[in-house]
Amino acid sequence: MIMKGQKISDRYQVIKSIGEGGMANVYLAYDTILDRNVAVKVLRGDLANDEKFVRRFQREALAASSLSNPNIVEVYDVGEDNGEYYIVMEYIEGKHLKQLLKKRGKLTVTEAVDIVSQITDGLSVAHDSYIIHRDIKPQNIMILENGLVKITDFGIAMAMNSTQLTQTNSVMGSVHYLPPEQANGKGATLQSDIYSIGILFYELLTGKLPFKGENAVEIALKHLKEPLPSIRDEVPNIPQSVENIIIKATAKNPKNRYADAREMHEDLKTCLDPARANEEKIHLKYQEVSDDTKVLKQVKEEAKKNSENKKVNNKNEEKEEVIAKKITGDDLKKQNKTLILLASIFTGLILVVTLVFVIIMITSRTSTTSVPDVTNKDASEAIKILQDAGFTISEDQEGVSSKDIAVGNVVRTSPLAGTKRKKKSEIKLYISTGDETIEVEDYTGKNYLEIKGSLEARGIVVNEEEEIVDTDSEFKDGEIVRQSVEKGESLTKGESITFYVASVGIAYPDFTDGTYTVDDVKAFCEDNGIKLEVVDTPSETNLDGTIYRQSRQAGSRVSKNAEFKIYVYRNDNDEDLDTVPEGETGGTDCEDGFC
Repeated sequence: MIMKGQKISDRYQVIKSIGEGGMANVYLAYDTILDRNVAVKVLRGDLANDEKFVRRFQREALAASSLSNPNIVEVYDVGEDNGEYYIVMEYIEGKHLKQLLKKRGKLTVTEAVDIVSQITDGLSVAHDSYIIHRDIKPQNIMILENGLVKITDFGIAMAMNSTQLTQTNSVMGSVHYLPPEQANGKGATLQSDIYSIGILFYELLTGKLPFKGENAVEIALKHLKEPLPSIRDEVPNIPQSVENIIIKATAKNPKNRYADAREMHEDLKTCLDPARANEEKIHLKYQEVSDDTKVLKQVKEEAKKNSENKKVNNKNEEKEEVIAKKITGDDLKKQNKTLILLASIFTGLILVVTLVFVIIMITSRTSTTSVPDVTNKDASEAIKILQDAGFTISEDQEGVSSKDIAVGNVVRTSPLAGTKRKKKSEIKLYISTGDETIEVEDYTGKNYLEIKGSLEARGIVVNEEEEIVDTDSEFKDGEIVRQSVEKGESLTKGESITFYVASVGIAYPDFTDGTYTVDDVKAFCEDNGIKLEVVDTPSETNLDGTIYRQSRQAGSRVSKNAEFKIYVYRNDNDEDLDTVPEGETGGTDCEDGFC
C-alpha cells in the first residue's frame, strides 16, 4: 500500500491518490530530481504478482515511451520498488472524457470532430510503428482546459492484451468499445482501434452507448450481431459526411473500416466542409453480419398465421357441435342420411387432397435444375448467371483465401455447382480475397513489436515467449532471438508463429548445486544490487556452509533492489541462528512471494 509522503525508488514523493482502477492505482507525486509533478501508476492485485506480465508491462511501457506526439501522454520512467511495479507519466491537470460526458451529456458536432481528430492524430504515430492501443475508451482519453486531448494507458493496455488477462473492474468498462473480432476471440489489429474510436465518436455525439446489456457477454454479442443504431435518430441534423465516418469506423467486417488511424484522420480533416455536408450515404463494400430482422419478420408472420388458423379451427368445432346436437334431435332416418352425406364429403376431400399432392410432386420434380458452375467468374457476372437460371442470391457472401482464383472472383458456391435444387433456392457465394499466405522471413534480431503488428495485420496469430539474455549479448531488449517457424515456410491466415523475445539481464544461478559458497552469493548480489538475507539452519551433519535452498528460482531474471534469501546448513547449535519454520523442506520453492 502506497502512503502519502512515501518515496518511490527514493525519487518520487507521493502527494496524494488521484485514482483507483482494476489494474492500477494512480498517485500524484513530486519528482525530487527533475523538480516537477508526475503521475505514478502502480500495478495492483494479481498483475503485480505475475512476473511474466510484469516483464511484458515494462517492455510495452518502454515501447510506448518512444511515441512522441502532443496527443499521447508522455511516459518518463518504468521501474520496481520493493515489489511495487510502477510507470511514471506526464501529470495531466484535466478530466477524462467520461467525466466530461457526465457533465455535458453530449457534445456538439464540431467539438466531437475536434476530439476524435486529435485522438486519430496521436494514434497514427502509434499505428505507424504497428503499436496497437487495444483499449480506447473515454476513461483513457484526457482533455485539458485548453482543449488538448491526451491518450493514456498505452503500456498497460498493450501488456494486458499480450497476457490475455481480465480484471473484474475493467471488463465492463471496455466491453462497450470492444471490436467484434476481439469479442469473437480473435487477435487485435490496427483496425480494432478504429472500431473503438467509432463507438467513442458515436457516444460523444449522442451521449449514449450504442449497445447496452445486463452483462459483458450480452453486450459483446450485440457488437457481433446487431447493426449500429442510426445516429441520425439521435442527431437528425448531423452532416452525412460525419455519419459516413462513423459507419465506416464501426463496420463489423474489418475490411470495411479505415486501414489505420492516419487514414481516418485524413477523412476527418474535411468532414465539416460545406461541400461534404450532403454527400451520398456510404455503402460498405464487403458483407457485414446477416440481417436478423428478416428472421424476426418471418417469425411474426408465422405467429399471425397460427393465430388465424386457431380461430378457424375454433369455428369449425362450434359448427360440429351444432351438427351433433341437430342429429341427436332427429329421427334415425335423417341421421343415416346425414352420416352418408358427411361420409361422401369426407371421401371427396381425401380425393382432392391426394390430387393436389400429386400435382405438387410432379411440379417440384420438373422445376429443379442444376446449380451453374460460376467458379473463377467475376462476382457480378456470377450473380447474373445464377439469377438467369432461376436462383436467388444470398446476401451472406463470404470472403475466402485462394491461391488460384483472382481477388473478387467466385471460388465456389453453396450448394456446389452441379447440385440439383429447386428454382428460387438461395445460393451463397464464396469470393476470393486473394492469396493470403505469407512466406516467413528470418526475423532474428528485429524488433518484436513491429514484426508482431505487421503479421497480425495480415491475420497471423503471434505468440511470445520471454528469453533472458546476458547484458553482453548481441540481442537488445525486445528483439527476436529465435522463432518457431523457419525462414522460407508459409503461413496462412489464422495460423500462428511463436517468437522468443530477448529480455536483457542476468538470471539467478542455481546456488544449491554444491559449487557455490555463501561468499560467492554475496559477491553476486553486491554486483547486481540485490538485497541478500542469509538464513542459517542448525545441522548435525557434515554439511556446514552448504546452501540448500534459495528464494528465487534458478533462471529467473535479476532485477535491481530485489530481495533474495539463501538458506545455509551450519554445524552450530548457537541459539542466535535463524531457523527454518517447522514443516519447511529443502529445494528451490518460492517463499514470501519471491520466485
